[in-house]
Amino acid sequence: MLRRALAMLVAAGAVLLTALPAAAAGAEPLPRAHAHNDYEHERPLLDALDHGFTSVEADIYLVDGELRVGHDPEDLRPGRTIQSLYLDPLAERVSQGHGHVFPRSRQQLQLLVDIKNTGAATYTELDKVLGAYRKMLTTYHKGKVKPGAVTVVISGDRPRDLMAAQERRSAFYDGRMSDLGQGNAALIPLISDNWTNHFAWRGEGEMPAAERAKLRQIVATAHRDGQRVRFWATPDTAGPARDAIWRELIAADVDHINTDDLAGLQRFLREHDTARAEAA
Repeated sequence: MLRRALAMLVAAGAVLLTALPAAAAGAEPLPRAHAHNDYEHERPLLDALDHGFTSVEADIYLVDGELRVGHDPEDLRPGRTIQSLYLDPLAERVSQGHGHVFPRSRQQLQLLVDIKNTGAATYTELDKVLGAYRKMLTTYHKGKVKPGAVTVVISGDRPRDLMAAQERRSAFYDGRMSDLGQGNAALIPLISDNWTNHFAWRGEGEMPAAERAKLRQIVATAHRDGQRVRFWATPDTAGPARDAIWRELIAADVDHINTDDLAGLQRFLREHDTARAEAA
């Protein structure tokens, strides 16, 4: 009887562990890890969360009334939507995590939504959809930002005037370098830009001192205004050049490191954290 009872307890524990969100089962969040084109992984969102990523990127198109996820129009499929791939799984995870994506941490998740067509119309539909998920989202109302477990940031074809005019929003605007220094974090909490438009260095040899100073000034200005920084188009092929770029991004306190290689960035950040702890 005792053996049978113990066996049942062990089996129940295994089922419970399987049912728990990945983070509850042990994935520690990595605040700098951003999954570029996350939907191209075998398990969109879930693979990123299993690797501790705290920012994921989804491209959307408005097609036949659906907000479909995909990189190009030929990739789009009915039912493969921002709701089914991201918002619904996140809502379930936040519910199971007692209000958090990462139950053992208050670390937020950033959902970067890249609008690929008909910016104003697509955003208007997205705004309606997000209303059903407001309980878990960071929101804006009459000049005040209320933090939530998930922060939606709009990139791509962004209808800035439409978003800025809203009295109530469930999403925020992804700024560019032209927005740097202008403040307004309640609308623009993130400054993103193409690395190759601002830096010639690609990770070979030492980073030029002038470029290093420029990078750190960009980050300092954004952080002064309560904004975060992300670059895309940084080298993403495994090797010394990518490692060198990533080390400089961390040293400059860039908030989000862009990659398609979930395991590679997870390993790099874990090793960096271990080395820093050992040196302390």
